[in-house]
Amino acid sequence: MSEPESAAPTSDFVRDRIRADNAAGTFAGRVQTRFPPEPNGYLHIGHAKAICVDFGIAAEFDGVCNVRLDDTNPDTEEKEYVESILDDISWLGFEPPRPILHASDYFDQLYDWAELLIRDGLAYVDEQDGETISAQRGGYGKPGIESPWRDRPIEDNLTEFRKMRDGEYADGSRVLRAKIDMQHENMQLRDPVMYRIRRGHHFRTGVKWVIYPTYDWAHGQSDAIEGVTHSLCTLEFDSHRPLYDWYLDHLPLPMEQPRQTEFARLELTHVVTSKRRLKRLVDERHVDGWDDPRLPTLSGLRRRGYPPKAIRDFCSYIGLTRTNSRHDIELLESFVRRELNQSAQRRMVVLRPLKLVITNWPTDDSGAPIVTHVEVANNPENPDDGTRLVPFSGELWIEQEDFAEVPPPKFFRLSPGREVRLRGAYFVTCTEVVKDADGAVVEVHATYDPATAGGNAPDGRKVKSTMHWVAAPHAVPATVALYDRLFTAPAPGEATGEALDDLNPNSLELLTDCRAEPALADTPPGTVVQFERLGYFAHDPRTLMLFHRTVGLKDEWAAIQKRQQR
Repeated sequence: MSEPESAAPTSDFVRDRIRADNAAGTFAGRVQTRFPPEPNGYLHIGHAKAICVDFGIAAEFDGVCNVRLDDTNPDTEEKEYVESILDDISWLGFEPPRPILHASDYFDQLYDWAELLIRDGLAYVDEQDGETISAQRGGYGKPGIESPWRDRPIEDNLTEFRKMRDGEYADGSRVLRAKIDMQHENMQLRDPVMYRIRRGHHFRTGVKWVIYPTYDWAHGQSDAIEGVTHSLCTLEFDSHRPLYDWYLDHLPLPMEQPRQTEFARLELTHVVTSKRRLKRLVDERHVDGWDDPRLPTLSGLRRRGYPPKAIRDFCSYIGLTRTNSRHDIELLESFVRRELNQSAQRRMVVLRPLKLVITNWPTDDSGAPIVTHVEVANNPENPDDGTRLVPFSGELWIEQEDFAEVPPPKFFRLSPGREVRLRGAYFVTCTEVVKDADGAVVEVHATYDPATAGGNAPDGRKVKSTMHWVAAPHAVPATVALYDRLFTAPAPGEATGEALDDLNPNSLELLTDCRAEPALADTPPGTVVQFERLGYFAHDPRTLMLFHRTVGLKDEWAAIQKRQQR
């Protein structure tokens, strides 16, 4: 197939499990999921899959999906990230119930439960530094070493933990650890850290807390407090599930114990989705911010013109599996192209202008070329979009690459003595070339055939090329950003271990001397149009007449499939 089908799978292991739970009366037939991003960066395409899964499954089973911000690290989290996350979720087509939830909503309850585990002899304060604790955890096939503080009396642990809470100790000097099994084959169960001392200003709680829960301590308990039934996570949390369950098994939960299920994360070729790496790209100015159209962030894809429906359809198409894999970015682009083919209106734009003068074009009494208009369809794929009138005159702009003084083999566009069609207008034949002092072609002369109005010859003769154009007197200037892959390697960093080694220094080409038909100036910011013969381009939401190339017209995914079938 040249374009993939977008129908959602009728079944997968996650949905099958939920159906089985409902049939068994588990959770009384109730389905509740959650999307729990940490507000330490902008969402990316991988998060889009998680959003579609969490919200989509909840909707399919008449359930609810909350957004809970995992704000347990005051050093890296900001209100800006919170606002961007909520904006991206809404743009993608999902509206979470209000109020938006936060892990920090439960800091008091989490603290009380931590004291409960201490009283039950299941948690202790460790005075060793992080490096020592990490070394003593051992490794696979290497036994762990128990902390000398592991058997501290319960009352002493309570006293020490309260001193941690009250700010009596320096950052990093003590942690609270769960007392599980230092010899367990699952490293997550080797007395994991529950709390660490970390002074800083939290964007919601200010300086109230100087101890903060780790993700593993906060996550499952937050799920339980909210009444989550199915905690859907990506595969890297597979080894965390026994710890998730261990904590919940030892606490007096207000509702049923949630169930964690893992699925494969979304990875694409030629991009990175690590928030740490994305932040480095932004901080080191390899890109122009979190919404740079070269990034796989949702704000970047939005600015580049990716329709949210195309992203949703793509996530549905790849489905849920238990095996991580990297999908060709061309597959995602095929969904974008198909959606835009139906919705985007057409416009004519010349990226690298070359003057074309029609020497036999009629003039008025003053000698100026007469201006007429030709009617062209706004979108041949959607007749309801109607038509528009485009000005035409004796002086036009055409693409430099559409002319060759000495044409190479299989070059069918304009060259001396050759006749071509101007889109929706006339047949023209090149008669002369004008060059500058350096021998560069600066102007092409041609004659037109008045009988071919509308782009068709009454005698039935054919031409092998149809070219777009813009009337020079009416052209409006535009700036166009052309993009190549941000990373040259399909799996950035795979060869060297450092993704930035594969950064493409030529990922952006900015053309500042483009010429467009007048209707392009009426394109609302954020709207995508098709530049005829060139691709789809999105009007920047902040800078007028700046257009980002969304995707090209060529079906690269079909070409990949053909190669794979050989």
